[in-house]
Order: sequence, then structure tokens, then C-alpha cells
Amino acid sequence: MKTKFVVLIPDGMADYPLKALNSKTPLEVAKTPNLDKLAREGQIGTSKNVPARMTPGSDVATLSLLGYNPVKYYSGRGPLEAASHGIKLSDEELAFRCNLVTVDHEFLTDYSGGHIQDQEAQILIKMINKNLGSKDIRFYPGVSYRNLMIIKRRVFEEDSPNQERLLKDKIFKKIKKEKNAIEKIKCYPPHDILNQPYKEFLPQGENAAIIRKITERSRELLENHDINRVRIDLGENPANMIWLWGQGQAPKLPSFWEKYSLRGGVISAVDLIKGLAKFLGLKVINVPGATGYYNTNYEGKAEAALNGLVKTDFVLVHVEAPDEAGHNGDIVAKIKTIEDFDRRLLGKILAGLGKFRHSRIMVLPDHPTPIALRTHTRDAVPFVIWGDGVKKNNFQAFSERQAHLSRIRFNKGYNLMSYFVTLKRR
Repeated sequence: MKTKFVVLIPDGMADYPLKALNSKTPLEVAKTPNLDKLAREGQIGTSKNVPARMTPGSDVATLSLLGYNPVKYYSGRGPLEAASHGIKLSDEELAFRCNLVTVDHEFLTDYSGGHIQDQEAQILIKMINKNLGSKDIRFYPGVSYRNLMIIKRRVFEEDSPNQERLLKDKIFKKIKKEKNAIEKIKCYPPHDILNQPYKEFLPQGENAAIIRKITERSRELLENHDINRVRIDLGENPANMIWLWGQGQAPKLPSFWEKYSLRGGVISAVDLIKGLAKFLGLKVINVPGATGYYNTNYEGKAEAALNGLVKTDFVLVHVEAPDEAGHNGDIVAKIKTIEDFDRRLLGKILAGLGKFRHSRIMVLPDHPTPIALRTHTRDAVPFVIWGDGVKKNNFQAFSERQAHLSRIRFNKGYNLMSYFVTLKRR
């Protein structure tokens, strides 16, 4: 019987020591008996999933931990999320991530529009599409604040009626730049600029003016929308502007089967991860109640993973909740999401792996999302591998501090997956 492989990603779980926790990290404080069991009986180490000079995000980091060099294969977050929605990009189209955000006067105060519900977000994005969309620019609703804009290159390369109709600004009548200028636009992830003057971080570079104008027009449309009036009355953050970032073309990637001779599936509430799975030829396994937030269906994800292993040899389960807690700067929530991950997901999977004769599991965050910073960093993350063929390296607990004491270190995180599935040293 073939070995069954499980990879669990508690997104953004790694952190820095906090004074409020007596110089411990949330992972060190959280009760994690199952992670600690893996550490005692398996081997722990560190993996640097984000190369230098690349933006630390789940797109780059997850690509790396799946065994693909981001420097070679990464083309942007937007196209990965587009794939999740079944949107096939032509060579003349680019996809932007389109967050619904909260701005207060001149400051961006919430990257998630108050974690707006799906139904409300869909209404707002459809309204944006009606007013700002055209045959060359389309907006698609996603999950909560995570949405998409698809734009054709010709908007930037020629004097099109769309520019004049949409933007009505003389600056766009002369736009005619080199073909790849749009990829060179500098965009900032909204979670990196919280509580800062947002106009200082609007897109920059050749052809950025058109993206800035769309952003500004969106605020005019959303500011007084009935949904946002109600949200303010309820004491919730309004989703009163869109924020465009993470643009790119569809990537060209060898399949997971081609690299590892493994077929499998991916479980996540996040479009980014689902889209990456599709590009790699991995099956997307949808789980009811998987929300991408604190209240996600941990048990449902565990059950789906175990069921998936009956027919395939590889399953990856992604949990967004610790990352959201990090972005929110919420220590209590981060500790709880780690404990929920350990007890309700990892514990259930460990209990169910017994029905498979041979199995191996790896747990690691994609990147840190430190409470103190409320954004991602490119620091190395701890990992633990447990199961058939794994020689333990004598650690008693799973944490950032313990992992950094290990001699097993992957400074190029894209080499870790090969190590995991073969257990042959680099």
C-alpha cells in the first residue's frame, strides 16, 4: 500500500515573543498536545518559504512549500484566485485582487471591510461592476472582502472609448505604453498599510494612474451605499472603497503529479489556495462551513481530508484563522485558533490515520503573521514531520524557539516538499 501524505498549513501561525505573554509566542502559550506529540515522535526544523526581495504572502509562501521556486514560477496572486472562480485568463488579460476595505478620512483602517459577509460583498461588487465595468474591465465577487478585477491590456495600450467613458479624464487620452507596463505597476497589499494615509500607497509606476482613478471612483460609489449606512449604524466597519493589488497573468506550472508522482486534493476556504490547486492539477475539496475565519469548520476539514485519502495519496489542508488573528492584532484569538487547529483538526486527523497502513504528516505555517506587526514577514517558519520512515530528532514541543534549535533547516523552502515525500537529505 502506498504512503498517504498529509500537509497542514495553519496560515500565519508563527509569531514573535510578546511582552504580554512573558516573552513567549502565542504558539508557545497555546495548549497543543497533538503538535507536541508530533515533535516528540518526529522531527522538527525550519523552512524559509519567502525568498529575499519577494513580498511575503500566502501566494509566494504556499507555492514554495508545495515545492515550486517562486522566483521562477510566481506571476501574481490575482490569477490564482481567478482560477478558483473558473475564470480562464487570455494572454491579453490580467487579474487583480480586489479587496473591499474601510477608509476613514485619509486612512486605511481595515483591509477586510469589517469582514463583510458574502451576500453584502456580492451586492457591492456587482454595483461596482455595473458602474466601473465594461467589456474590458470586469469585477467578480469572491468570498467576503476577497474579490477580483479582470482587465484587458488594451485599456492601457490604446486610446479606447472605455477609458473616456469610464474615467472621463484627459490624463488617460494619451496612455499608450510598452506592453508589459501593467505588470510593473507597484501595488501594496492593504494589510501592510493599516492606519496609514492610503493615498501615499496608491498604485505607482507606468499606467498606474488608471488603477488609482478606479480606486478613487469606487469610494465615491461605496461611501453612501445603503449597505454601508446600515453597517455604520450597527457599529461595523463599512466596506467603502476597493483596493487593487496582486496583479498578474496566468502562471505556467508543472503539475504536482509531474513533480512527485502523487495525485491528491486541497482543502481551503481561500480562493488563492484553491486556484493554486487547480493550476497544479490537484482536486479542490469543498467543505461546508469553511469560512476562512475564526469560525471555520475544523472538524469538517479533517473529515474531508481523511475521506480524500481513501482515493488519493496526498491531501493539503489550509486554515486561514491564525493569519486573520495576526492581522487583527488579537492575541487571545490567535491562541484560540492555534488550539482549535491542534484539537479540532490535527487531533481528528491523527485519530483517523490509523486506518491507513502507511502515512506521513507535515505541519507548518506558510509565513509568520506577528501580532506586533499585523502583517506577514519572510522569516523562516517551524515545521514538523511525523509518520512512516521519520527519524525523530528529540524535541519535546513544537514552537518557533524549538524549531530554530534544530539542525534541519531549509533556506530554500521549495526543497522541503521533496524532502517530505522522499525523506532523502538534500
